[in-house]
Amino acid sequence: MSTDTTVSPLRQRMIEDMTARKLGPYSQRSHIYSCKRFAAFLKRSLDTATAEDIRRFQLHLAEVGLSICNRNRIMTGVRFLFRVTLRRPRPRSTTSRSR
Repeated sequence: MSTDTTVSPLRQRMIEDMTARKLGPYSQRSHIYSCKRFAAFLKRSLDTATAEDIRRFQLHLAEVGLSICNRNRIMTGVRFLFRVTLRRPRPRSTTSRSR
């Protein structure tokens, strides 16, 4: 995934991590969008997010009426950011898939 605009160091690192793992351009775009959505919800940098912030974001997604499929897609991008890029394991109950 290439961009012509200036990107934050965190986003650049995430893009590099996704490229190293051979994620396709649509998966990369989806993960970036998911993290942008989470950042808009937090109104601060994602590297400061806590497990409680992630839980509140999941509840927010459910409250606004997103389907389970879309919630899982968004949380997959957020999970990649925390587990791979930030190397911060999250408790399974916090970022588990909705059913």
